[in-house]
Amino acid sequence: MESVINSKSVMENKAGIKHIEFWVSSLKRSVKFYERIFELIGWDKIESNAFSNGETKIYFIEQSVKSEKTVGPRHLCFLALSRKVVDEVAELLLRARADIIRGPLEVQYKDRSSYTVDFRDPDGYVIEVATESTAIRI
Repeated sequence: MESVINSKSVMENKAGIKHIEFWVSSLKRSVKFYERIFELIGWDKIESNAFSNGETKIYFIEQSVKSEKTVGPRHLCFLALSRKVVDEVAELLLRARADIIRGPLEVQYKDRSSYTVDFRDPDGYVIEVATESTAIRI
């Protein structure tokens, strides 16, 4: 039986995350908080409540629901293209008096390291902005 998907189209496409939807308590506050961070890391505002890196989209939807501790993602990490970008995000967070969990600092895991800053957004989501992991030189 012939496959519906030919090998060429499979090679041209790659699996990924199409979009992420954040439920937030204040759309205006969340968009204002993320707008500059996303600009620094190279994401574009594509709608009044949405941003994209050209492949993945992030939507913010205002919901009047009570925040609860539940099982789910521990954090969401965005790739920074340089240490300078991580530092700029950290400076922005300091000026905004955001809740910085750690960083910016070099973090090592096994034989790799990354430069990172972790923080909470206005609704308490844990967000990380980090450089690509690189091998530790001995």
